[in-house]
Amino acid sequence: MRAFFKRHLGVHIWLLGVLALFALYWAGVSSPAAANAVCAVTQRLKDGCAGLWYLFPFSVVEWFYAAFILGSLAWLAILLRRLRVRREGRGHAAYGGLLGLACLFLTAYGFYCVMWGVNYYADGFQVKSGVYARPVAVEELEQVTARFVRGLEETADQVARDGDGLFAVDREDIFEASPGIYENLSREFPFLARRDRIPKKMFFSRLFSAMNFTGFYSPYTGESSLNVDSPACLLPANIAHELAHQRGIASEQECNFLAIAAATSSEDPVYQYSGYLMGYIHLSNALYRADPARWERTCGDLPETVRADLRYHSAYWDQFEGLTATVSKAVYDSALKSYGQADGIQSYGTVVDLLTAYY
Repeated sequence: MRAFFKRHLGVHIWLLGVLALFALYWAGVSSPAAANAVCAVTQRLKDGCAGLWYLFPFSVVEWFYAAFILGSLAWLAILLRRLRVRREGRGHAAYGGLLGLACLFLTAYGFYCVMWGVNYYADGFQVKSGVYARPVAVEELEQVTARFVRGLEETADQVARDGDGLFAVDREDIFEASPGIYENLSREFPFLARRDRIPKKMFFSRLFSAMNFTGFYSPYTGESSLNVDSPACLLPANIAHELAHQRGIASEQECNFLAIAAATSSEDPVYQYSGYLMGYIHLSNALYRADPARWERTCGDLPETVRADLRYHSAYWDQFEGLTATVSKAVYDSALKSYGQADGIQSYGTVVDLLTAYY
């Protein structure tokens, strides 16, 4: 037995390192105080990594993921080849190769848990701000929805449009304007203040659309990457969502709320319009489910330009309904639940309660 462990010493040391990584994660999620302490350290690490990887104009983490997948497949192919050609020591080769491959995946997952998963157990926006989601009366929901309808009416004509009346603001301009959009909201909630960098554009945007992703934040590199194939009308709000993650906010519903609040309170009419549009989608859907008559009274006279953007947005995402999107949603749903987000992907709906409580 001693000879066996000595022969595979390297991979066993690696396994001990993986266990230590998960021990740190389990310690971090043991209490809110522990989670806050771990997040204080990992936030500095992520910001430090971002300082390096933002020197590159492309989304570095996309290529990390591609290299990881290809490297794993190459590892497996080499292992299978060795097992096929070797006559002796196949058991040792299989053990070392498979355990090493498992350690590779567990290391990646363990770092993700420590660098980001702990954030789900730390103090979020609601705790830090005192603005809590609460039960919503249909009258309140109608009032807030009407406010967002007015916001759309006021900003719909302030953004560039094409010959069909669709949102046509240049994506480069949207990205360039992004670093200042949290300035006003940060005056109300100082813990949101930070120096923002211009997010990255996804190279594999079409693939991420098939998986129903509009963007993601990488704790490995500290980058925020955005899908630039999806409709541009919600790109500003999606950028604001990812910049909320940059602030250490893990909850998806809190980040949706912050995206809407930051965008609508910014000085940029393009971001204002996109924020009102994102908020309207959440609020109007909830109002329609609660009371179709109130929805018709509140939302029935939207400007045609807004309706055009909504139709285009729906048509774009409808084309991706299928197995890939279903599997992606199921995996992400399970991931959210594994970090204590009991509602899973349905937690996105909680943004309605936050919007109503805030406005």
